[in-house]
Amino acid sequence: MSYTVETEVFQGPFDLLLHLILTEELELYDVSLSSIVDRYLVELDRMQHTDLNVATEFLLIAATLVELKARRLLPDDDAFDLDDELALFEERDLLLARLVECKTFKDAASVLRQHSEVARQTYPRVAGVEEAFMHAAPDMLEGIDTQDLKSAFIRAKTPRPEPVLDLYHLSAVTASVDDAVRELVEELPGAGLVRFRDITASLVDRIEIVVRFLALLELFKQGLVDVTQARAFGDIELVWIGGNPEEALHALAIDRYDG
Repeated sequence: MSYTVETEVFQGPFDLLLHLILTEELELYDVSLSSIVDRYLVELDRMQHTDLNVATEFLLIAATLVELKARRLLPDDDAFDLDDELALFEERDLLLARLVECKTFKDAASVLRQHSEVARQTYPRVAGVEEAFMHAAPDMLEGIDTQDLKSAFIRAKTPRPEPVLDLYHLSAVTASVDDAVRELVEELPGAGLVRFRDITASLVDRIEIVVRFLALLELFKQGLVDVTQARAFGDIELVWIGGNPEEALHALAIDRYDG
């Protein structure tokens, strides 16, 4: 918990006050360090138990502010010393690094405190393994000597041939759009309004369903079927509108699909 400062120009955590001064968002001359220290001492007197973390953080930041204010109050030399100017920037970066380091440790302490609270509610098993289970597992190294271990290591490091899957028992699925179109021309004229899922219900392989869908697109493109879909991902419904199927089949010009 950081000490809270209340002055005429600033109200908030003490470490934020230092950060604003270092980033020149707040004028150091407008902050009364004596009143801040006096109020802090009053707060220490009121505390029944002094928080060393808060006290240490306050002393560090207060000392930094005093050093900054004293440096600005002292008269500057007429001669401009680049090394001294660079040293001031290094000190400023060091102070910012200290603030970041303090915040890191504060956050880590908070996490450890939370883990400690959780650990208080757990009860580890303190009893050993029951006698009945002491020798339940077999001794995997019984009768094994160093030569056996060497042989096992050599076998494990020896490259193994890549497994080859024999596909001689599998037959490739053959399906053509031309055959699927002819099947639809035979089925659809007397079927009326049907769903696409109904005319593919007997198909097993996915490639056959894809080919049947391409055949449907061919018939739709040539104006032989009417296709509707009420909503996205809904059922596709189709009806034959091509008239005499024999004449339609004779006049068909089917595009070829490679794949």
